[in-house]
Amino acid sequence: MTAELRPTRAKRFLKATHDLVFHHVHGGQLIYNACWEDPRIDRQLLGLTADSRVVMITSAGCNALDYLLDDPAEIHAIDVNFRQNAVLELKLALIRRKDFADLFEFFGIGSHEDFKAVYRAVRPGLSAGARGFWDKHIAFFNPGSLKKSFYYHGAAGIAAWVMGGALFRAKPNIKNHALCLLDADTLAQQARIYARIEPKIWGKLSHWLIRQRIIMTLLGVPAPQIKLIDDHYPGGVTAYVKDKLRHVMSDLPARENYFWRVYMTGSYTLSCCPNYLREENLPALAARAGRVHPHTCTVSQFLKKHPGVYSHYVLLDHQDWLAHHAPAALAEEWELILANSRPGTRILMRSAGLDLSFVPAGVRTRLRFFPERTTPLHLTDRVGTYGSLHFAEVR
Repeated sequence: MTAELRPTRAKRFLKATHDLVFHHVHGGQLIYNACWEDPRIDRQLLGLTADSRVVMITSAGCNALDYLLDDPAEIHAIDVNFRQNAVLELKLALIRRKDFADLFEFFGIGSHEDFKAVYRAVRPGLSAGARGFWDKHIAFFNPGSLKKSFYYHGAAGIAAWVMGGALFRAKPNIKNHALCLLDADTLAQQARIYARIEPKIWGKLSHWLIRQRIIMTLLGVPAPQIKLIDDHYPGGVTAYVKDKLRHVMSDLPARENYFWRVYMTGSYTLSCCPNYLREENLPALAARAGRVHPHTCTVSQFLKKHPGVYSHYVLLDHQDWLAHHAPAALAEEWELILANSRPGTRILMRSAGLDLSFVPAGVRTRLRFFPERTTPLHLTDRVGTYGSLHFAEVR
């Protein structure tokens, strides 16, 4: 074997190993316990109405419930991981029960003293798959557990718990500074706080954690997305994460940033939480809960089984993975999306990359994109971890 071939073989081995671990993690457990996309931006772009028929990726279901506040006709929440749909189903069951205190303790606080009794009350309203999952894992909401919060369970929650615990143990004062940052009165005050703690956050430990592929896997970041960032972002993944975190923590109000709060503290607050956890929204959500339909399958499988004309698609970033690993499946998905759309159907996508290269060239000619809208909105994204945001209408 020549010296030139050895690094290539090593890279292939590492990639194959990462892919194997990624498939094992994603095929065997809950990944996302909270949506990691900002629905405030989504709803501005989507423009949902009473006639809207939405096809979207479930993730943790938070955003499906957020969209429901715009009163669409139906929302089809699709995920290949039945556990993600089980989370959405439990939220819907608690919403239909109309007991805000229980709903907020479960998904606002992340635990409930009477979690078993409440679960028994809502269990009959769940599908067989959701019952099977929660029968085994309802203790995720046990306040007496080691992690004390649902939000530190599941792959992404475990990653947040491990990274936060390691950092806060190594630098105990960072947690106190972080809490001050979350409650800062002004952006200027917030930026000053972050400037003080940024050098403490980015020590040897943080740099090492970010470079660990297993951490990225737990957070749901596949190898193709890591490569996209490494190839296109100056400084690679570490610089990408550092810059994104600085932008979110310095330039956007942390007081309303429930995305980062929940992983930093393990819970939301009544004033800093997703819209489905605001008491004033419960009556509308309960009345419309029957319009949300979870499906455990791929987007292509759903469209084959339920053909029709859909007005909106929210595809998150899953096409990054398809573009790299399954281009034939990506082409089929787009063929089915376009076949089940009409002129004006709206499509929302995100990517770890900085451009539209993940969308096949032939598909791009059939869509009209609006960078003049998405570019400024992307800068206001409270999550702040994606490389780009894309919004299109079918021609």
